[in-house]
Amino acid sequence: MKIELAENYGFCFGVKRAIKIAEDNRNSATYGPLIHNSKEIERLNRDFDVALTENLSDFNTGDTAVVRTHGIPKDELAQLHKNKVDVIDATCPYVTKPQQICEEMSEKGYDIVIFGDEKHPEIKGVKSYATYGAHVVTEVADLEELKLKEHIAVVAQTTRKVEEYLKITDYLIPRYKEVRVFNTICNATFENQDAVRKLSKDADVMIVIGGKNSSNTKQLQSIAEDYCPESHHIECADDLDAEWFTGKEYCGISAGASTPDWIIQDVVDHISRLA
Repeated sequence: MKIELAENYGFCFGVKRAIKIAEDNRNSATYGPLIHNSKEIERLNRDFDVALTENLSDFNTGDTAVVRTHGIPKDELAQLHKNKVDVIDATCPYVTKPQQICEEMSEKGYDIVIFGDEKHPEIKGVKSYATYGAHVVTEVADLEELKLKEHIAVVAQTTRKVEEYLKITDYLIPRYKEVRVFNTICNATFENQDAVRKLSKDADVMIVIGGKNSSNTKQLQSIAEDYCPESHHIECADDLDAEWFTGKEYCGISAGASTPDWIIQDVVDHISRLA
């Protein structure tokens, strides 16, 4: 069986940067999971004494708190500084950008529309920067229920499908006087999605590696399924099922932006043995 990796996959710039920051700050703690990959978080804890806490109150004066790649709400960041916690900001610059846009455009009087998952930590953080509030939507139907001002600013979660974002903007543009559209989907998302689309058109089985709660991995899996029904989202080699490869001739592999190379290689090696 032929096994082929997508042209672009795995760790993006923001994740590489965050991992380096965590490794350089031993005996610290991340506020929330640094990235959406439990195996890599376990490695940071084991090899670099980087702990994980979900509670803001766990940080005391003099502690070191590493802010997750997805960012945190503005008021929580302010609280850390107020408590004289040493804050090391590992927020991805691609996430910082929509935060800045929401704050600036909200201050200018624009209604803010955010395309993304309201429950995702990135969007919780981005929304908090809209001084006068924001509307979070996942589809056009959500927009039909809103009463918006004539002046609107739109941003997207960094890991969403561009095709879905265009549906949102295409709905808004002819209906309102001014719609400012900001392309906040990161380059790595574009590249990884294009690569998995290309590979899954030819493969008869696709394996997409990444955390079960990783938004960008879910998007890759969704694209893979569009072209290759035999697509499977796994976190590590232990999740592989030998039956998936029975009678298959071409296995394509992609991985989310929070998936380290050592996990990807382990999966490739495991599939090679099955083949």
